[in-house]
Formats: sequence, C-alpha cells, structure tokens
Amino acid sequence: MVKSVRELEVGDFLNAGLTVAEANQLYRLLRDILSQCLSDTDNDNQPSLIWRHLVTRKLLKPSFPHSLHHLLYHSVYHSAFHTQHASLPLYWFPSLDNSKRTNLGRFMETHAPQLLGPSYKDPISSYRLFHNFSVQHPQLYWSLLLKELSVSFVEPPKCILDTSDPSRHGGTWLPGSVLNIADCCLQPSSHPYKPDDSLAIVWKDEAFHDSEVNRITLKQLREQVMLVANAIDASFSKGDAIAIDMQMTVNAVIIYLAIVLAGCIVVSIADSFAPKEIATRLRVSKAKGIFTQDFISRGGRKFPLYSRVIEAAACKVIVLPVIGDDLGVQLRECDVSWKDFLSSSRQHPGSHHYSPFNQSIDAVTNILFSSGTTGEPKAIPWTQLSPIRSAADGWAFIDIQPGDVYCWPTNLGWVMGPTLIYSCFLSGATLALYHGSPLDHGFGKFVQDAGVTILGTVPSLVKTWKNTQCMEGLDWTKIKTFCSTGETSNVDDDLWLSSRSYYKPIIECCGGTELASSYIMGSTLQPQAFGTFSTASMTTGLVILDENGVPYPDDVACVGEVGLFPIYMGATDRLLNADNDEVYFKGMPMYKGKVLRRHGDIVKRTAEGYLVVQGRADDTMNLGGIKTSSVEIERVCDGADECILETAAISVAPAHGGPEQLIIFVVLKKGYNSDAETLKRKFAKAIQSNLNPLFKVSLVKIVPDFPRTASNKLLRRVLRDQVKRELSIQSRL
Repeated sequence: MVKSVRELEVGDFLNAGLTVAEANQLYRLLRDILSQCLSDTDNDNQPSLIWRHLVTRKLLKPSFPHSLHHLLYHSVYHSAFHTQHASLPLYWFPSLDNSKRTNLGRFMETHAPQLLGPSYKDPISSYRLFHNFSVQHPQLYWSLLLKELSVSFVEPPKCILDTSDPSRHGGTWLPGSVLNIADCCLQPSSHPYKPDDSLAIVWKDEAFHDSEVNRITLKQLREQVMLVANAIDASFSKGDAIAIDMQMTVNAVIIYLAIVLAGCIVVSIADSFAPKEIATRLRVSKAKGIFTQDFISRGGRKFPLYSRVIEAAACKVIVLPVIGDDLGVQLRECDVSWKDFLSSSRQHPGSHHYSPFNQSIDAVTNILFSSGTTGEPKAIPWTQLSPIRSAADGWAFIDIQPGDVYCWPTNLGWVMGPTLIYSCFLSGATLALYHGSPLDHGFGKFVQDAGVTILGTVPSLVKTWKNTQCMEGLDWTKIKTFCSTGETSNVDDDLWLSSRSYYKPIIECCGGTELASSYIMGSTLQPQAFGTFSTASMTTGLVILDENGVPYPDDVACVGEVGLFPIYMGATDRLLNADNDEVYFKGMPMYKGKVLRRHGDIVKRTAEGYLVVQGRADDTMNLGGIKTSSVEIERVCDGADECILETAAISVAPAHGGPEQLIIFVVLKKGYNSDAETLKRKFAKAIQSNLNPLFKVSLVKIVPDFPRTASNKLLRRVLRDQVKRELSIQSRL
C-alpha cells in the first residue's frame, strides 16, 4: 500500500533509488511545500496544489528513477486512488502568462473581447465560454481561423458555410473556393512566419545514427517537389490515383506533395500490409501507379516490400532504394526505378519550376482507408478541406508554431501521416523524420539531436520505451508538448513519458480519418489528467447518449455512446465503397432538429467535465445486469501484478444462454512467469475492490501477444470469436 504524501520519509526516497543527498534535499523541499499547502482550506484542492509545486519548481528531475516519480504521484494523489468520488488527479497546469503565448490563447486575446463582450476574462478561465461560442457560431470562428494558417485561395470562398442543401448533413464548407493545398504548404508566408530559408524537414537514417541531422529548407523542398511533379506529369494524367506504399521518409513526403501539386490523388497504403490488403486498396481506389521501396529498413534488418507490392499490383510501380542510389531488386519490365523516373523530368528545362494544378475545395486529394477490422476497409476520400481541419486542430490544441520541430513516428498509410505533413507546413513548423525503427535508443537520440519540441506517440510505443529503458541518458527537455492517439493510454506509462521533460502536457487526441481531425482532445489552456480528454475540438458539439438514445445533460457525470453534431468542418460526406449516410447517420437520434453523427465510441464524462474513452460501442459488456467497458476492466487488471504487460477483457454469453462471462487475456512481461489461476484471484480482488464486488472473473488466458490491426488497435472481436468457438466445441462435446 502506497503511503500518503504526509507519511513519506527519507527512507522511502532512498528505497526508490535516490542517493542520500538527493533524498534529504527532496524530503526537505517536500516538507516546505506541505507546510505551504496546509494553509489551503480546500482539502480537495490540496493534492493538485502540492503536485503543482513539485512540477513547476522542477523538483522531479527526468534523471530520477521512475519508481520515485511513481511513488510521489501516487502519494500526493493517495485519496484519488484509494477513495471513491475524489477529485481527478491532475498532473499539468497552464500558467496565465504562457497561455497568452499559445496560438489559441493569443487568438482569444485578440478576438474574444469583441465576440464575448465583458464576459471574457482570459484564455484559461474563459476557455469553455469561447469553445461554446465556436460551436454556436462556426462560421465566425473559421472565418478568423483561416487567416492563421498558410492557406491562400486562388479564388476565395463565397461564404464559410452553406446549409441550404438538406441532403448534406454537415453543410457545404467554403463553397466556390479554388486552391492547391500542396502549393500552400510549399510557398513562403509572413503569417505564419515561413520564409524560404526556414527549415522544412530534418531527418536521420538509423544506419547513420551517429551522423549529423540532415536538413532541407522550404525552398529546397519546393524545388524537389516540383521536380517530381514534372515527372508525374510525364507519366500520369490529371485526376489519376497514385498509391504510396513506403516508409515515411523525406522522399515519401516529397512524393506525397508532388502528387497533390500535380492534380492527382494520393492512395495511402501502410508499408506493413500483406499483398492481399495492398491489392484491395489498389482495386478500390483504381490506382494507376504506385511508389514503393525495394526493402523496408527496421532495426538494422531489411524486409521485402517491392516483392509484396508486385504480387498485388498490375499497375506501374516506381521503386526507390531504401539505402544508397542503387536498387537491391530486379524490376519487372513494366516498372521503373526512382532514378529513371526522375530522369524524365530532368531532361526538360525548368524542371524545378511547376505551375500547381488548382482545383475546387471539394476536389479529392487523398484516399485513406479505415483499419479494416471487419470486412473491406472503408475508402475515405480527403478533399482539400480535410488538411485545413487537420492543421487547424493541431494549431489550436497541440500549439504548433513556427520554429517548432514536430516528430511523430507514423506512416502515410494512416491518418497521422498526412495530418503530420499538413500540420507542419500549414503552421510553419519543421517536420522531423526518423528513417528506421522508433523502438530503440537511436530514435530517442534523434529526438534529442534534432531538438524536437513536439513528440507524438501511440501508447504501445511509450510502454516499450519505459519497459526496455532504452531512452535512459537522453535529454528530451526541449520537448514542450507530447501527443498521443490510437488507443487508450496507460497512466503509469504516461507518467514516465511526461516526466522525461519535467512534466510537459500529453495532448490526448481521439478522432478518425473520416473526420480529418480529433473530435476530443487535451488543451494547453486547461489542466490535464493522464489518459483523459479535457475538451471537444473547436466548433465540435457532442452529446453522450443513454441506452435509449437520449442525451444526458451537458453538466452530468455519465457513460454512454457519443453522438456528434452533424455540422462538422472537414468530416467526410462520402465513401468510395460504402454509403456514408448509412455508416454515420442511419439509426442515430435527432438532437435540436438535426440527426446526430455516429462515431462509435463509449465515453465517460467525469464530474469535472473531463472525458475518458471507454472503448468502442461493440466493446461494452453486461456483467450481472451492469454495463461496463473492456477498457475500464483492463485499467484495473493492468495494475494487479508487476508481471503483467497488458490485458484484454471480453465477455461472452454461454452457448446455452445465461449471464455474460468475463474472460481476461494476459500478456506477461518478458522474463516474468505466472499462472492463470493466480492471476484470476488477483484480478478478481482488484476488480471487486476498484469497480464492483458483483463482477466475477470466469476465465484467465495467458497468451504471447494480442491480435491487432496494422495501426495497432487491439482486436477484441478476434479474441471474442476465439472464445466463442472454444465454448461451442466444449458444448458439442
């Protein structure tokens, strides 16, 4: 049992790994903080006040052992972890001075006094008021916000939003406008400040981890993109769909922008896919060509990629070497090397100059795909509006500014790849790319050497960094913001991550490819708690629905399926291989005269108004007549024993009827051993103590790993189907 902070002694700090001198100094400083905070008459506020002192005074150093950080966090918030209805354990707090220097804070200081009148106070205390205003007046918000991004129209929009067509639930945004969104990325601008000599991309190859970081300016990037766009013109026609199936390298980014600049459509394919998955995406998108690599380089090893692509592709394949200038594979007769592809452009004078192909705002520039957890993946078209929404949310919540260096290990096959490109180049930030595996020290050294200020992650990546201790000895203190998406965060892993940079905020992002954004996020204008979302994104309205589809009041703590307001700038209004209305609107209730948009998440709202995603609607379970979520069960079970790496909770109804049975799958940490019966007892105790004494664990299964989508989302459905088959066989026997 962890002690409360007032019970801690010097010996506790020694046991957590501090030296005698460090332990004595920290103990003395902690006692000073406690004596200051004792005068606070608000007992509920005391823990957050104590923690705020600890982090703002930088007493918890990144070099201290994680066990020390864990001890203090859990001791300070002892009541939150050991009593019901305690206040949310906050770990990061905005300051008023810094809030006014954020993008959104500065924007509010400029515009909110006029928009909100005397009710406006400052960016922190007036944030929710301003957010509500943006939901009620999206046209006003977007008309002002567009001026903050590097978006220039060849023909300006007739208006911001046209709602005259009842068949378009989300309205028509920026009608009549014409532009080329890739050209917006490549041209210099004064606001945001993005001169020709600004750094556009910094990168490093894992094979050269001791070498200097490579750099390319905006002008150099533009010249490279125009060279490739000229070569695309020589081989393809306007409007052709052209796939990219390769690692997210500098060349991949250049190719992406060149395809859009040339008036063609990018087809995004993750480099992890098998030939069958590649073939499906090429067929659905009707791709006329595909860019790929001869191999994938990961952790010093080479894995075949071109051979997978040609098994799937009948169209022309343009092949880049993963290392050096020469390919390591023999090409088919119809395919062409990167070197030969570019030579067709270099033969023409002015190959570094290109006139962008300008199109209407609703022209498709990118076809992305859902994870494909069931059946054929949804083909989601991104128009030129989608990148604007993507970049705007990053600008407002992640606070991406000129001079920032933004790194997020990802792939162009997933929504984060295009989002990262547009968020950097439309905000004036530098894109940081690591050509290799993000799982080891080499990636962390790149983050240090490149001076990364914003680092994006997925929770499983953070878990690996923490458990392998591969980032020890590195300086990540230039990082001002972390981001996380893709799956539910683990509190202890996030504690480790935030502590690497003196407890900077981790901005949680939850959305979807079809929204071109996150519908809920963290904000640098609000205090943050690990694994939670503090706000809906700007202009985004949502409700939480009860079992009958009736919205809970906005200020009530509750759990239910989320419903989004349909007026949502950037959300798709079409799918290439499915009915958009059927997928996102059919069967959803009406709210204030409009049908809500389905997203499929089960969301918990706390008493303080923070949001926690509890899994997908199909990951809820009914245990003894009480509805709960897989994520809630897993949160408790993950901490039941130190041998546990992760858990997955499912429920299955017995073959012949009866109440649902709770089954927990477990992956053990490397080098640890346990047995299913021991874990079953520990899980039962943890669940009954922390969730509900009526919940019973029927079965525990230890497995080597969990089935996941290529984007790393846990496939509980596969585990559920596996158990159903086993129960069915047992029943027949």
